[in-house]
Amino acid sequence: MSLKDQITEDMKTAMRAKDAPRLGTIRMLLAAIKQREVDERIVLDDLAVVAIVDKTIKQRKDSITAFQSAGRIDLVEKETAELGVLQAYLPARLSADEVASAVAAIVADLGAAGPGDMGKVMTAAKAQLAGKAEMGAISAAVKAALSK
Repeated sequence: MSLKDQITEDMKTAMRAKDAPRLGTIRMLLAAIKQREVDERIVLDDLAVVAIVDKTIKQRKDSITAFQSAGRIDLVEKETAELGVLQAYLPARLSADEVASAVAAIVADLGAAGPGDMGKVMTAAKAQLAGKAEMGAISAAVKAALSK
């Protein structure tokens, strides 16, 4: 079963259970997936769906930070609940050490040296590690590997 199918099944389960907060979050996610499919006239694979989930999680984290600084605890709780629902659809994340070793292997494969090769290494790392680690962590690991 594809990730998109799993999300659709979870929506049906939430509807049957009358779990309104979970249902709203899943519907928002499915709407984002459908919007991208319609815009680009493609059917998304699991990797692209994970990228959308990653993007919506980042949006939730940014919103939580903004609401905390504004003192809106009610909205922080709502966004935190949505964040919990969304994180269930992400694959297991790599640790910082695993990301660093994967990036080191990519740098060795490409023969990259120095900050000038960062774009080439990031392209390869993004393709290999997409959905398995946050892009910020990958970028930091690439910078560290190329500065040696």
